[in-house]
Amino acid sequence: MAGSVNKVIIVGNLGADPEIRQTKDGRPIANLSVATSENWKDRNTGERREKTEWHRVVIFNEGLCRVVEQYLKKGSKVYIEGQLQTRKWQDQNGNDKYTTEIVLQGFNSTLTMLDGRSGGGGNYDRNDNAMSDQSRSSGGSSYELDDDIPF
Repeated sequence: MAGSVNKVIIVGNLGADPEIRQTKDGRPIANLSVATSENWKDRNTGERREKTEWHRVVIFNEGLCRVVEQYLKKGSKVYIEGQLQTRKWQDQNGNDKYTTEIVLQGFNSTLTMLDGRSGGGGNYDRNDNAMSDQSRSSGGSSYELDDDIPF
């Protein structure tokens, strides 16, 4: 059995349009800002409260970067599986800074669009270069889903 596990799963909405950059050798890198929120009722006042956490997501997988570039935009709802990584960098004054990000690269990385028909909803992972519908990603037969079901 493995001595440790580094796996992050979040479901949230993009807070801005994705940023796509290129490495020096031409490989794409996608940067996402994803918000997750929790809601509750304050016991003392009875008011609804909300807390939002912001997550930095970096995608190094070329196929996933293409999906992000073509289908995701501010407000898109996504399911993301990746790993936490902290990187050290220096600001303009030479001070050490640290950034913790959810990284999707290699195996065990998944991006699923949850917006349905208008958002292009589909499931992508490190092996997919094309969208698969939910039935195929769950091992069933492939067929067109009807998004007009009223529940």
